[in-house]
Amino acid sequence: MASHDASDKLGQAVLAGAVCGDHISPISDTTIMSSSGAQSNHINHVQTQMQYAFVVIAVCAVGYLIAGFTENWWLTLLCSLVILTGVLLEIRKREMCGR
Repeated sequence: MASHDASDKLGQAVLAGAVCGDHISPISDTTIMSSSGAQSNHINHVQTQMQYAFVVIAVCAVGYLIAGFTENWWLTLLCSLVILTGVLLEIRKREMCGR
């Protein structure tokens, strides 16, 4: 049963990475359509998307580490949400201070 759980987590990580790669790829059809639909500069759109994606990538990496050690999806979800909320609040605080 443990190998089945490990393969599930591996598959989820691969699919999450594929979605993230599609989201920030400058040659992705969805990225091109988004920037065209918003009538914005394509490269600027990709750069702004990368800033948001890297925050989520970092939190997901920590979440996958927690999942690997605890093997409890409720705890992993709770910890990941707390970490993401903390990071976003810190970013907001720095934006408000004008840094």
